[in-house]
Amino acid sequence: MSTTEQTPAPRKKARKALSKLENSLPVLEKLAALYPQLFGATFLPLKRGIFQDLLTAHPDAFDKEALKAALSTHTRSTRYLKAVASGQMRHDLQGQAVEAMAPEHIHHALLEVFRRRQNRTQDNLKPQLLERMVQTLEASGLTPEAYADKVRTRDEAANAILDEALALVRERGAKGEALLRAFNATGQTVEAFADMYGLNPQETLRTLERARGLQG
Repeated sequence: MSTTEQTPAPRKKARKALSKLENSLPVLEKLAALYPQLFGATFLPLKRGIFQDLLTAHPDAFDKEALKAALSTHTRSTRYLKAVASGQMRHDLQGQAVEAMAPEHIHHALLEVFRRRQNRTQDNLKPQLLERMVQTLEASGLTPEAYADKVRTRDEAANAILDEALALVRERGAKGEALLRAFNATGQTVEAFADMYGLNPQETLRTLERARGLQG
């Protein structure tokens, strides 16, 4: 095959992905019919071991390899990754929340969702990504160091963004501690303290509560 006849790598990859999706559609449609709460209009994160649960619940309904391929397509979809990135819990076949999503899974899903969004726009989405990372880290209940140990990979670009988010968390933590010390010294209510310094009362309350939480 000549150079001019070769299919460019990105186009070849896209065709392969489309072919995989088309092959998985019948299985995905069957899953949506059986479990609309998981695979229907709204996706929910799936519990680990859902593949075996499906085979056990429907021993004659699915080809093993076809089901595995369909679940792979499903869990790599942007809609599913958004559900994971939101921090929702994992769900079983009955639609019950059964286990928390690991921080590293939330983090990596968040990165991938923003990477795909960034590829479709010329707007700089990095500030939004950093804010979401900070929120995810704070929601994890982990220290910045423990969080970084769980989510850091060999991807230098992803690690650089992570380091920026960690710096923001530490900066906000220091400001929160300073605000808490000032608040405790005044003996005022949150509303009076916020008014004294021209701060938003609700934001001040959230910052104080976060600072108290960090102090244990």
